[in-house]
Amino acid sequence: MAKRVVVRDLAPQEGQKLLQIIRRGTGSVVRWRRAQIVLWSAQRMSVAQIAEIAFTSPDRVREVIHNFNADGFDSLTPKYAGGRPPTFTLPQRQDIKKIALSRPQDHGLPFSTWSLSKLAEFLVAEGVVDDISHEGLRVLLREEGVSFQVIKTFKQSNDPDFEAKKNRILELYAIADGTVEAGEGDPTVIVCVDEFGPLNLQPHPGKQWAPVAAGKGQVDAPRRRRRRATYNRPHGVRHMMGAYDLNRDRLYGHIVARKDRTAFLRFLRYIRSWYPPDVRIGIVLDNFAPHLSTKTDQRVGEWAAANNVELAYTPTYSSWLNRIEAQFQALRYFTLDGTDHASHREQASMIRRYIIWRNRNAHDRTLRDYVKRANVA
Repeated sequence: MAKRVVVRDLAPQEGQKLLQIIRRGTGSVVRWRRAQIVLWSAQRMSVAQIAEIAFTSPDRVREVIHNFNADGFDSLTPKYAGGRPPTFTLPQRQDIKKIALSRPQDHGLPFSTWSLSKLAEFLVAEGVVDDISHEGLRVLLREEGVSFQVIKTFKQSNDPDFEAKKNRILELYAIADGTVEAGEGDPTVIVCVDEFGPLNLQPHPGKQWAPVAAGKGQVDAPRRRRRRATYNRPHGVRHMMGAYDLNRDRLYGHIVARKDRTAFLRFLRYIRSWYPPDVRIGIVLDNFAPHLSTKTDQRVGEWAAANNVELAYTPTYSSWLNRIEAQFQALRYFTLDGTDHASHREQASMIRRYIIWRNRNAHDRTLRDYVKRANVA
């Protein structure tokens, strides 16, 4: 009968050192995992038990224990050659991103969320990478556009055609991005449309750069701008009808007093004027009543059929599929937050000037980072 594989008897200081390696949780994931295996063996857990909770093979557990018995703590440190840190191939980066965006329960793990240590350990155990530090993993995920975010609530779509509508919109986006060739009858220009507002005349909360607080401050000379706490809104509201041309990466907007079907059709005619009549346009929009054709008012559908336009409606409770939403987030941040406009004319002017600036600086890093965060959220 083969002798049971266990770690040699440990001195008290050796046990403390193993515990420090595990509790610190920084540095090499491989060293951390090996220290865990050795400590479990010192607690007289069997090889099979260790393999089960470490998500690895019994042979790997035996190898770690034998190496520690022979070489001590030196065996815990991976033996890498000198030079630059390891780089990860594109398939590895894609696998890391895919696993990070999944839930641990999807892989049979008893965790509700990933931590950097658990994610790094799982990647090594699954053979995705040989080793990766926690900091290296954080940097890689940031480069791939993945960050640790608060879970938000959502409404489940009850649209019976959810999959068909979603897939059609994603197909149109692929056409606009150039990753898919437009088929026969498909639009070659994709535009996202939605309303932004209501636009009220009121002080909006926001942030600003200000001197660091020192002492109690001065009431008559505050270090930060103040905004009114009380106000009236006797001037009514306005709305912005917005359109985002994916092919040109340009944002357009019209300020209107009413967002009814007549105003919407007027805006659609403006969009149609951007391209020749023989260019088919696909418009992504939500199920807001003025966007629809009803039994008593068929004007929207008739206009689309007569003007070589395809209307792609988002499923119910799925406006997040509309790419213009992220552009609206940026517009609100750069033009409304922290403002207190005196008139609708002043507010509309600010929005128009921002749209002009945005179209001239579409590749501005701050703008693109904000839009990316909004898209991810």
